[in-house]
Amino acid sequence: MRLQILQEVVLIQKLMQSTFSLHHKDIVEGNPQVGDFLERWPALRVQTQVFAEFHRITNVNLRSQFYCELDRHTPKLVALYREKATKTGKTAEALRDILRVYDCQEQVDVDMKRILTLRALPVYLREDGSQFFKTFCREDEPDISDTPVALLTLVTEDASAAVHFNAVNTSVVVEDEIVVGDLPRLTDALVLCFGLFYALHLNYPQQLINTFTFIQKMVMCLDDATFPIGELKLKFL
Repeated sequence: MRLQILQEVVLIQKLMQSTFSLHHKDIVEGNPQVGDFLERWPALRVQTQVFAEFHRITNVNLRSQFYCELDRHTPKLVALYREKATKTGKTAEALRDILRVYDCQEQVDVDMKRILTLRALPVYLREDGSQFFKTFCREDEPDISDTPVALLTLVTEDASAAVHFNAVNTSVVVEDEIVVGDLPRLTDALVLCFGLFYALHLNYPQQLINTFTFIQKMVMCLDDATFPIGELKLKFL
């Protein structure tokens, strides 16, 4: 059985590779609804195939590049968040709320640091991530209607909290549909979502255009390494 599964995985990989020009042309030129496209190419609902498709498009290893650069920039970004949180204004207050939850964690691991960095980034850039980062409790029915793209996180505590570091799981929603579900970590879901922007030829959410441009340029290094952060112009080395 294990050998059969392995053979099927290898076959899917080969078929997606050999049909890349066809299905990429389909999504770019045909501009179909995402649900219709995924019915024709269901392999792109699988995490490994999204990563493989991203590599075919960009020649970049999505997962390793994302985490390597994110971890490298995290200390500097967190320092900026903390500095901004000492100021006055709505942005500073929102950052204080996120940092307060983070600082109350009994034990902090690398994933929590990544969540802090990514959840505070749009706040620092003065963008509204409320329609992208959606949370719900198990007893509630999540509302994903009118949702172009979002991360839907299941939590056991107050869903309205500023940030959640111990969520149950996270799903990626595109065009009102869960494309990939039950991902164990928010960071994994965001990496996958970024890959789907390329695989499905999607635009970044308008309310988070600076956040995802930062990820594109600074984390994925798919553009020059200079990017404005708030009032500053930083060159990350």
